[in-house]
Amino acid sequence: MPFSSLGLIDPLVSAVEREGYTQPSPIQAQAIPAVLAGNDVLAAAQTGTGKTAGFALPILQRLSQTPAPQGQYARALVLTPTRELAAQVADSFKRYGEGLRLSTRVVFGGVSINPQMMGLRRGTDILVATPGRLLDLTARRAIDLSKIDVLVLDEADRMLDMGFIHDIRKVLKMLPTKRQNLMFSATFSGEIRTLAATIVRNPVELSVTPKNSTAERVEQLVHPVDKKQKPSLLRHLIVTHEWQQVLVFSRTKHGANRLATQLENWDINAAAIHGNKSQGARTKALAGFKDKSIRVLVATDIAARGLDIDKLPQVVNVDLPNVPEDYVHRIGRTGRAGASGKAVSLVSADEAKQLFDIEKLIKTKLDRELVDGFEPVHDVPTDPKKLPKGPPAAARSASGRSSGRPANRSGAAAGKPGAPRRRRPSGGGGSGGSRAPQRAGSRGR
Repeated sequence: MPFSSLGLIDPLVSAVEREGYTQPSPIQAQAIPAVLAGNDVLAAAQTGTGKTAGFALPILQRLSQTPAPQGQYARALVLTPTRELAAQVADSFKRYGEGLRLSTRVVFGGVSINPQMMGLRRGTDILVATPGRLLDLTARRAIDLSKIDVLVLDEADRMLDMGFIHDIRKVLKMLPTKRQNLMFSATFSGEIRTLAATIVRNPVELSVTPKNSTAERVEQLVHPVDKKQKPSLLRHLIVTHEWQQVLVFSRTKHGANRLATQLENWDINAAAIHGNKSQGARTKALAGFKDKSIRVLVATDIAARGLDIDKLPQVVNVDLPNVPEDYVHRIGRTGRAGASGKAVSLVSADEAKQLFDIEKLIKTKLDRELVDGFEPVHDVPTDPKKLPKGPPAAARSASGRSSGRPANRSGAAAGKPGAPRRRRPSGGGGSGGSRAPQRAGSRGR
């Protein structure tokens, strides 16, 4: 099915062809006709499925066919949870709309508000914004939202997770009652549906993937390792596999900074990106990662939805997230738009519960694989029933390596006497059934 069969005008079909797309993704094939028809849409689509084009293309077409009001008005409003996502959505509108006489502006916090106010003096056709900065601009009368024709909530579940519900409700009060409403999200919880009930009217509901499914093209693997050894194991994997572009997720901002510094000390170009970084620093780090001058980008979950790296080959969870849904969004940074990818998680004994919660969510038992030289002193259980009832104090108190012999493992294959063979660890893994950890390189080829 070509894009032209969806009812798009020639300039937009040409634009997607310039971007290298010939066939619409499932969410695009469903969403574009629904939006063009003027329907409200409630769409659940896995990250990386092309949902931005699913709403950007039909919005551009509808706006190009109606006259713009004069003054400091916006006609379409797209709300996003993060600065990075706002910038990327705005860039998509600009690239797809090159052949149309429509303006796109993006506004977010972390940078001076004055240039944004000046840019909005004459209004804009499409405004992409984070909720907080948008409220700042409306308070200063820099933009009027009373003539909005289309509202898009992009990554709506993430906005609620980040506490934007009150800001969203304030924005909704500024919009006209008569408008088209589009909600795109990776998941739809009860809270999201409650919000949706106050926004969309008789929506067309779209869903192209099972709830919380992980990308089929992403190979997933767990390396059990003691917490103190995680940075060294990460370095080992990067060097051994000659990874040139790796997105690494850390649970905390401090941990991201510390890990990036450690990698730099090991002569591996790295940068950290998180909420405490200035927008300039975040933009510079992301640009360096995209052009591969920065080899490793260490991010907190603020980047789980907002980063779009073309053909990103590798994601590493150096810490598992506390919320299992965030695992889905993290590994969704790779394996996008039909490409393949790999996601490796470095898991210590005190993260066993998070691991089991993730496996329960995605309905998949992730392969465990030991890496020679990094066998954990404190085992990661393979059975949820073997989780300790109290806090894993022993796991947290581990401060280093053992005498060189791996600890006994229930159900694990017995190792041969002497030092472990040092083989290149496998960078991928399937989604087979429950099994004890394997030594890297021990699988049949």
